Amino acid sequence: QVQLVEFGGGSVQAGGSLRLSCAVSGYTYSRFCMGWIRQAPGKERERVGSIDTDGATDYADSVKGRFTISKENAENTATLYLEMNNLKPEDTAMYYCAADMTRRYFCNPLLRDNYWGQGTQVTVSS
Repeated sequence: QVQLVEFGGGSVQAGGSLRLSCAVSGYTYSRFCMGWIRQAPGKERERVGSIDTDGATDYADSVKGRFTISKENAENTATLYLEMNNLKPEDTAMYYCAADMTRRYFCNPLLRDNYWGQGTQVTVSS
């Protein structure tokens, strides 16, 4: 069974940085899409960005140039990272990592095919 567990959320002042990690396990085929989504109170889930099986990344315009997604793959486990710099109060949300075992490219972490973690809270104060 595929499992995703996030680490690294917390509180930071505007302009600060945080690094989120996500441990992915339980899969048998190691080439798949991964990504991050977030959800602020009272708002819909929003795509943050994704990374395909070859390591190519794609970001939402709201985080482009500030956030960086990377990954480390092993045979049966993977770790997904989200490096967040120059954080803004509007980045405050619950952040979820996502893994889509049905796709290697053209990733979209919002799609129902994804597995998601339980989330980690990021709070940015002004």
